[in-house]
Amino acid sequence: MAKTVDGRVAYADLLRVLATFGVVVIHVCSIWFYDVGVSSAAWSVYNVYDGLVRWCVPLFVMLSGMFMLDPKKGLTLPGLFFRNILRVFTALVVWGALYAIADFGRVGGRFTWDGILSALRSALLGNTHYHLWFLYVILGLYLVTPILRAFVRGAGRRDFHYFFILCFVVAFLLPTLLQFRPSQTVSTYLARLNLHMVMGYVGFYVAGYYLRTYSLGRLAEVIIYILGVAGGAATVWGTSALSQKTGSLVGTLYDYMTPNVAAMAVAVFVLFRYLLGVSDERGRRKSLAGLAKVTFGIYLVHDFFITLFRHFGLTALPIPPVAAVPLMTALVFLCSFAAAWVIGRIPFVGKYLT
Repeated sequence: MAKTVDGRVAYADLLRVLATFGVVVIHVCSIWFYDVGVSSAAWSVYNVYDGLVRWCVPLFVMLSGMFMLDPKKGLTLPGLFFRNILRVFTALVVWGALYAIADFGRVGGRFTWDGILSALRSALLGNTHYHLWFLYVILGLYLVTPILRAFVRGAGRRDFHYFFILCFVVAFLLPTLLQFRPSQTVSTYLARLNLHMVMGYVGFYVAGYYLRTYSLGRLAEVIIYILGVAGGAATVWGTSALSQKTGSLVGTLYDYMTPNVAAMAVAVFVLFRYLLGVSDERGRRKSLAGLAKVTFGIYLVHDFFITLFRHFGLTALPIPPVAAVPLMTALVFLCSFAAAWVIGRIPFVGKYLT
């Protein structure tokens, strides 16, 4: 297992950077996605870019579980609450307030104290900026981490497999199928069985730990890659077919809790663990670790730059979409990295904001 100079796992650092870049790709695509017809070539380009990076958010959850659920890592309840949970909650409150104020001004609200206080009150009540929903997910997973650590500490490989089967059927497969073919009977059973333990993102969270801890056979690895490619194809082709049929974007297969996206996320994780690796050259690994440390800050701040660029008309690039998406993504990513790096060096509070 490749490691960075301070004991960080190198492939995890690389995945964290790429997942952050993938989030920026999705949000950059949204700049133009809804302004073009679903039959246009531009729409098809945005669909390919957007669809093929949908693994990014599940991968963040897997990377968190990879480390947080490790029984070898000491974790006390005070440490969990006053280090991990406090950091995420502080970022949620502060950035939620900042985005609320920015959004209030963007939609034409006058910057008065009453208006600002109203925006802050809205943020505190949970009406935060669209991309901050992920912080609520992480907070929820952190709250159940001690319970899940007890599970992984005593679970055998077959226990994990049973857990993943339940997660796949209850949280991924059936809800997705119900989107295409509603069934009152299946919906009733799902509701009455009340299997909340395997719902939500907990499957990804535990999968991150499992895939780091247990080695896969060559056949299992190949099957995962095949399913990952199939998942990517299903996401792009399926979204295109559904959207063409209705005349507008149908994002059902974009959802992170679908079998196709889950297959992509697992395949990308396994690919980087087993095949790609990271150079053992010290300087390169150190640079990668430094970039990975500010990815949380990049995630938090990047939409400020997207909004800013849109406000000043910088997103109206006179180039084809196939080049516009990576170019704008790189610009937003680099600006966000610089901002997150600076904010992270503010004494006392920087570490809670990035």
